[in-house]
Amino acid sequence: MKKHSWLMIVFLITISMILGACGESGNGGDSAGGDDGGDSGGEEMTNLTMGTGSVGGVYYPLGGEMANLLTDNIDMEGFDVSSVESGASVENIAKIQSGDFQLGIAQNTTMINAVEGTGEFEGKDVGNVGVIGSLYPEALQVVTLDSTGIESIEDLKGKKVAVGPPGGATREAAEMVLSAYGIEEGDYEAFEEGFGDAKSKLQNKTIDASFAVVGVPSSTTDELEAATKEVKFLNIEGEALDEVVANSQYEAYTVEPGTYEWQDEPVETITAMALLLGSTEQVSEDLAYEMTKTLFENAGDMSIAQAKLITKDTALSGAGELPLHPGAEKYFEEEGLLE
Repeated sequence: MKKHSWLMIVFLITISMILGACGESGNGGDSAGGDDGGDSGGEEMTNLTMGTGSVGGVYYPLGGEMANLLTDNIDMEGFDVSSVESGASVENIAKIQSGDFQLGIAQNTTMINAVEGTGEFEGKDVGNVGVIGSLYPEALQVVTLDSTGIESIEDLKGKKVAVGPPGGATREAAEMVLSAYGIEEGDYEAFEEGFGDAKSKLQNKTIDASFAVVGVPSSTTDELEAATKEVKFLNIEGEALDEVVANSQYEAYTVEPGTYEWQDEPVETITAMALLLGSTEQVSEDLAYEMTKTLFENAGDMSIAQAKLITKDTALSGAGELPLHPGAEKYFEEEGLLE
């Protein structure tokens, strides 16, 4: 009887130890899962997500081509880049900061606001977001149709206007320009549309005008002209232009005649630079170096029109004092683009 009791005690102790080990293993798994779902910004990754913009703009197709270019040319175990539609600049920077995206395209003006903690980023820290390189200049296009009778931005008071999707730089630029012309929120009916949807609504005459900060020429604008034969650009000029330039990071810009085959007159507007950004925590220095090198030495392999503007000569245009990703900085130093 004593022997059986001793064996039973040993058996119970063994079972307790096994269950305890399983419990510790389970708790460790829960902890890791919590880290992945929460603050994962400190973990380096090779399977990357790139935030782009809305369908109909340049960010979306360019992001897709850049993702393919990087994936096809970088030989690193587990490396892959997937591009996703997003609200563009503001959302892309915010999601790189939070660890949801590892790469993203954004305007330099928005990145400046993020670094300085102004605008949409007031009180927020984006210290883990670095510039991989400048891509191409973007222009704010204010578009309407001849049939609307709208002749200038002043005429947009009381109209239906697409101001861009939430989380994008277009929305901020649109409100700033309208305000410079004395048109404030409530003076017009705002439509938070992506570029493709705005084009469709203009074509169907559901709205009267649209704002879009986009690379020119824009395929969406070309498609609108092909469908309607009556696209009209509205100029940003005079004191309103001076006010916008004086109170923002935008610069004055002219879309020259012939930029679009059907464009006969110059268009006065504002411009910013599109940047490729990367997480300095989730994207290692070595990987960022390879991506920067691949992008600026193979951009010509992409088919999108803006690809020809992605060159080493302008790789730091508009970046100013913005923080570079250490991997990009290493590449630019090797190329003699940084002192």
